[in-house]
Amino acid sequence: MEAAYGAAGVDRYAAWVHETDGGMRAELSGRGYTVAETTRWMGMPLQGISPTLGDRPFVRPTWAEYLRYLENAGVPAGLLSGADPSRFHLLVARLAGESIATALAFDHDGDCGVFNVSTLERARRRGLGTALTTRLLHDALERGCSTASLQSTAMAERVYAAVGFRDLGTILEYAPPT
Repeated sequence: MEAAYGAAGVDRYAAWVHETDGGMRAELSGRGYTVAETTRWMGMPLQGISPTLGDRPFVRPTWAEYLRYLENAGVPAGLLSGADPSRFHLLVARLAGESIATALAFDHDGDCGVFNVSTLERARRRGLGTALTTRLLHDALERGCSTASLQSTAMAERVYAAVGFRDLGTILEYAPPT
């Protein structure tokens, strides 16, 4: 892993390990890696997803618009610079023409991975994250996905649980020694 990232010129990365993988945890700790962050791994079947979508109008933004939103939200520039935009499913919620919340999905082997659900701080607690996530899941079911998964911060766990996601354990994000 270190050699691959080094050869690619990547100097900041993390190794993600499920809490139950004691062997990998010991290996990384022995190499001087430390836990920098933890997230909750969550998943759900899409078959029984709630039919309730509400009436919120969402927009499918251009890739450039989505990247601008991320930069304005404080994400490091270039985060998705090598990504193929056609592989992602994007949604944006707008207020008075401004993008205030976004969500992204990526399908793989019948699973819809949900990523980067975010709402600008001043627009939080209006149900936008829940509504965007729900829309992504309904769209994924229409595309033929049978499950959905994500990693959640502590702040968003209740949002995802309300949509139907269930706890699959903690993901420990190990950072290499500096």
